[in-house]
Amino acid sequence: MSGVSELKPMRRAAALLISILVSFSGTSAGQSYPSKPVRIIVPFSPGGVTDIIARTHAAKLAELWGQNVVVENRPGAGGSLGAAVVARAAPDGYLLLVHSSGYAINAAVNPQLPYDYRKDFVDVAPLGSQPMVLVVSPNSNLKSVADLLALARAKPGELTYGSAGIGSGAHFNGEKFRIAAGVEVLHVPYKGGSDAINDTMAGRLTFTFNTVTLALPFIRDGRLAALGVSSLRRSELLPAAPPIAEAGIPGFEFTFWNGLWAPAATPAAVVERINRDLMRIMDLPDVLERFAKLGAEPMRMTSAQFARFVKSEIDDSARIAQAAGIKAQ
Repeated sequence: MSGVSELKPMRRAAALLISILVSFSGTSAGQSYPSKPVRIIVPFSPGGVTDIIARTHAAKLAELWGQNVVVENRPGAGGSLGAAVVARAAPDGYLLLVHSSGYAINAAVNPQLPYDYRKDFVDVAPLGSQPMVLVVSPNSNLKSVADLLALARAKPGELTYGSAGIGSGAHFNGEKFRIAAGVEVLHVPYKGGSDAINDTMAGRLTFTFNTVTLALPFIRDGRLAALGVSSLRRSELLPAAPPIAEAGIPGFEFTFWNGLWAPAATPAAVVERINRDLMRIMDLPDVLERFAKLGAEPMRMTSAQFARFVKSEIDDSARIAQAAGIKAQ
């Protein structure tokens, strides 16, 4: 028995030593990171909102870290192809993912993703969000959300709205709008948001939702009319467009957002370093100015808060998908 009693203190000491070494290793990793160039995968084509947001932050991280931070575009399968590349990467913080709210939508509707969002990623930081805007042709005689709802109720199933495809943010926004308003409208999927914009301008679609960034030039030159925004507050770029929550559907909200992920098992100290530095970048005047021009707002959260936010977005997307019968294509 005396041998067993002697072993217990030794085991406790060994456990304590291991804990200290792990803690020291994580802290050291955070302090020394990054010691070489960092790559960021954007799983969409260049020039879109997600790409612009990623490149804005990458340039500032490069200045802050004294290391190259390179953005690579890997489009395909709604963002899941590029995400899979990061999921399989070494968990050292040198290959990261910048995705959109499509990350949550994919997780909610596609059981065949080439990665497991529950096991393959760690939620690092949010980057920004912006409302989507409900637009119609200026020749449609629809002047408000109330007008659109009245017409939809008078002609159930006859009105159409377009999106960048099944499972896109505009599709989920449109279905959330339809369900909340209790109306029947027909969804028309396209290969991209620009196609839906073009057919809305031409009057072939009744309305569409799109990001402020994409729709704003057409609103400013009079080719589209904005009836409302999907955020709870007015957009500074579209002050005349009321929140849909104030214009006919109380409590309605849907935002397009971007975030950054790392492979699972990335050291916590590295995750916190990236998060902390991104939060610093968001307060820089030129970054705030760039965001304002995009109609976006910074999102400030710790990595733990971001993880809870992502979980809530996945749950909300799952509810919309179930109510609307949306399935992965």
